[in-house]
Amino acid sequence: MSLVVVGISDIRVSSNPEDVIITYSLGSCIGVTAYDPMARVGGMIHYMLPLSKISPEKADLKPGMFADTGIPALLNEIITMGASKSRLVVKVAGGSQLMDQNKVFNIGERNFLVLRKILWKNNILINASDVGGMLSRTLRFQLDTGKVTVKSSRGENEL
Repeated sequence: MSLVVVGISDIRVSSNPEDVIITYSLGSCIGVTAYDPMARVGGMIHYMLPLSKISPEKADLKPGMFADTGIPALLNEIITMGASKSRLVVKVAGGSQLMDQNKVFNIGERNFLVLRKILWKNNILINASDVGGMLSRTLRFQLDTGKVTVKSSRGENEL
């Protein structure tokens, strides 16, 4: 088993069945896994913000920072590796209101809304999610089986 860590604003893809892709500390950020069970190709993104228009120069340097640049980049990378959009299994975690309990900025909620719009435009559905609330999450994705788990203060559950 090889642990592949996805940092904040990062995208990782793999076709190695021994890889376990993981990201930590999903608060208002969102972690997305996309997996093609036939091609056995998958990836994960950990993005911070919904729209890159607030900083196009940062989006150019780190497309994984934003949903609108990072999600297409993730999809393009796994499709280039042999995945098919029509077979993708997508699972999502994060989007909490951890640092914004009064919902002033609604970053977690906006992050999830933009993700849903991007996937909808690409005819891709979310198969499972654990979003919202007031907790931090760790997202873990096993390439050999496609199994995705979310760990939080509530315990660890499979998506």
